[in-house]
Amino acid sequence: MNQKELKELIELLKQQDIAEFELERGDVKVRIKRAQPASPASETRFIPIPAVTPLTTDSHNAAAPPAPPPSPPATPAAAAPEESLHSVRSPIVGTFYESPSPGAPPFARMGDLVEVGQVLCIVEAMKLMNEIESDVAGEIVKKFVSNGQPIEYGQELFGIRPK
Repeated sequence: MNQKELKELIELLKQQDIAEFELERGDVKVRIKRAQPASPASETRFIPIPAVTPLTTDSHNAAAPPAPPPSPPATPAAAAPEESLHSVRSPIVGTFYESPSPGAPPFARMGDLVEVGQVLCIVEAMKLMNEIESDVAGEIVKKFVSNGQPIEYGQELFGIRPK
């Protein structure tokens, strides 16, 4: 399959509004998956997306979306008393690290009191270690990510109850 054939195939898939396509011809495999435009509903569900990320064409994953609806009703009920929490969000895409090196104690733990400017974690992006500092003084009440987890821009890292 040459480049011209691929371009024609992509144009055909766009015209037919086909989101995902897979072709296997001999030893050549082609898989095309178009990104769907973000809807307002998907933007408000930014946090649950990591739980749904493994979606593919598997029948098991098709059954996964019904499972999250029972969770969201529990989430707003749990979020109501924690509305006073300040969210520390990632300023960049990268990998979350809770300590300066493997085996070292974490910068901050649940229940720790932190001050403005205190380092909470590191986000590695393109082999650069970026220290993420607290922008509010208070107690760390929630940690939304785990060590070594890939994170997105704007993703919540910590929930801090301000002093």
